[in-house]
Amino acid sequence: MPSVKIPRKSTATDMTPFVDVAFLILSFFMLATKFKPPEPVTITTPHSVSTEKLKENDAVLISFDSVGHVYFTMNVKKEDDASRAKKADFIKGISQERNLGLTDKEVNSWVRLSIIGSPFSQVKQVLASPARGNIRQPGIPVDSTNNELTTWIAHARVAYQGSSALFMIKGDNNAKYPSFKGVIQALRANDIYKYQLITDPEGVPSGTDLYTRRQENIKD
Repeated sequence: MPSVKIPRKSTATDMTPFVDVAFLILSFFMLATKFKPPEPVTITTPHSVSTEKLKENDAVLISFDSVGHVYFTMNVKKEDDASRAKKADFIKGISQERNLGLTDKEVNSWVRLSIIGSPFSQVKQVLASPARGNIRQPGIPVDSTNNELTTWIAHARVAYQGSSALFMIKGDNNAKYPSFKGVIQALRANDIYKYQLITDPEGVPSGTDLYTRRQENIKD
């Protein structure tokens, strides 16, 4: 009995739904992705060979740019209600000591401000600006006759009391020595002699002891 041959038919796959799904996923990532915001102050740090990465949680960051403008940033582990309350108490303490007369609205604006770099006499003006996050600030005075950074650091120590806060310095490679000297003097005035420097890490030169140790660790 002859066998019956079943006719073969080509399988056609409609790719239209897959294309729709691909564009939906692409659109989701384009709309949901949060890009890192640009830094308020551009600082080119010097190069160094570092063996560990600095942790910026619960830290005070003091930075200064190439022309010597000094800025102050108060970082916390996470932006929750307790952290915002800590920042608010920190700001109210400064306002009371320096007679700034900040309102609750101005205090809340300062809590959301990532970096401050103005003399106390201009703080209210900065907080009143709609573009306070991008405004060019003149820097905190750190000269020998008026080192306002000392007050900032003193209140930061009170705010971080009971926790292991770090004090970090991030200076531009082209900055002049007086700015760095003023920052160090403000730290010493608050009995802070241990701080960490933020630099741009580079490769370890071959032939050095650190290079040899790292090569041995890789082999192990």
